[in-house]
Amino acid sequence: MVYDIPIMRELKTFYIRTYGCQMNELDTEIMVGQLEKRGLERVFDETEGDLLIFNTCSIRDLAERKVMGKIGQIGRSKKHRPVIGVTGCMAMAKKENLFKKLPHVNFVLGTNNITDLNTVLDEVLENKQSIRIDNQFEENLDYLIAKRDDPIKAYVSIIRGCDKFCTYCVVPYTRGQEVSRPPELIEEECRILAQKGYKEITLLGQNVNSYGKDQKEWNCLFHDLLYRLDKIDGLERIRFMTSHPVDITLELMQAIRDLPSLCEFVHFPIQAGSSRILKKMHRIYTKEQYLEKVALLREIVPNVALGTDIIVGFPTETDEEFQETYDVLKEIRYSVAYLYAYSPRKGTPAMRWRDDIPEEVKQERLQRLLSLHSKIGAEQRESMLGMEAEVLVEKVNKEGKLKARTRCWKNVLFSGEEKLVGTLQHVNLHSFNHQTFLAKLL
Repeated sequence: MVYDIPIMRELKTFYIRTYGCQMNELDTEIMVGQLEKRGLERVFDETEGDLLIFNTCSIRDLAERKVMGKIGQIGRSKKHRPVIGVTGCMAMAKKENLFKKLPHVNFVLGTNNITDLNTVLDEVLENKQSIRIDNQFEENLDYLIAKRDDPIKAYVSIIRGCDKFCTYCVVPYTRGQEVSRPPELIEEECRILAQKGYKEITLLGQNVNSYGKDQKEWNCLFHDLLYRLDKIDGLERIRFMTSHPVDITLELMQAIRDLPSLCEFVHFPIQAGSSRILKKMHRIYTKEQYLEKVALLREIVPNVALGTDIIVGFPTETDEEFQETYDVLKEIRYSVAYLYAYSPRKGTPAMRWRDDIPEEVKQERLQRLLSLHSKIGAEQRESMLGMEAEVLVEKVNKEGKLKARTRCWKNVLFSGEEKLVGTLQHVNLHSFNHQTFLAKLL
């Protein structure tokens, strides 16, 4: 249904909703900064927004359906006509088709076109539908304009796009090829953030550890960048995500061991435990090569915590191959695991293959992994009781407790004064509630 109410000529307020990954969260912060600079006020109730932006994700079909349903619901309302924009990966994937499916959408902005936001809004206010979609990203964003909600932790983009072309993944098509950001600009942003009181940064990219490979003349690979950032005064912690196992190098492992600011947590996604399925996924490594890298990392950094992504029910996966995945999870004992049942995504090579694993089989396999991961997590938490841990205090929760996180990504709650927010403290882990440790300040 198309609105029969004329579009408003002036925008005073905006509402923005973010779906998906940390990169989308950072893109949202940049758009918020642009809109506030334009003079708009941010609201947190969509019914109060003159402008509604949905920053979307296309990784899974469910994420897309949620967004489409939400925008459709707004389109059926006759109370007022906000300007509606779709940004992010779904904008890249569906392009002009979004106007056909949702005719009340006013603009579509691709992941590589955030700098065009104001131009697009000007066109919309002239009663035009507007679309900006570029397949390749140009490093011209003003990251310093980002309006960050968190005063302690910040995301910093170091590379956009992905060149790996895993057969199940839309990212190379929605984010484009890899484009690294100049190291001096990253260093400048991190230094400014530290001066503003930020204590922790998370370096972002679809594949952070391929940083610099597209710009060999810089002579600055990912581990080189980490050594530069570690020297910044006031920057207490550095994290990074996400990683591709092929690009996790010996030099990176040594940096995790040697740099005081670099946290001992590595997202090390295996995706599947069968070498045949990994080849079908175009992951460019075998199970044996992956396990060798994990063993080397744990030898160099004995206290490292690992995270993973795993997809079950990929086309043609047998019971025996799923068992290999189960056994890898059991052997490596990841601290963090994002576990999914395979769903086909339009535009990916895997879409050409028959989705031949019945949904009930996928769900049974998924539940087995979830149960195993839950058991491993409980055992890990039990083994950590009585230990001392360094935590960064992030905020005061609703119950008046201090919420903090360890270097290895564990959530911690303890009693203390609000002035400790933003500081590093040492606590004793005495118990846990679900996945959160309860602790005492030392």
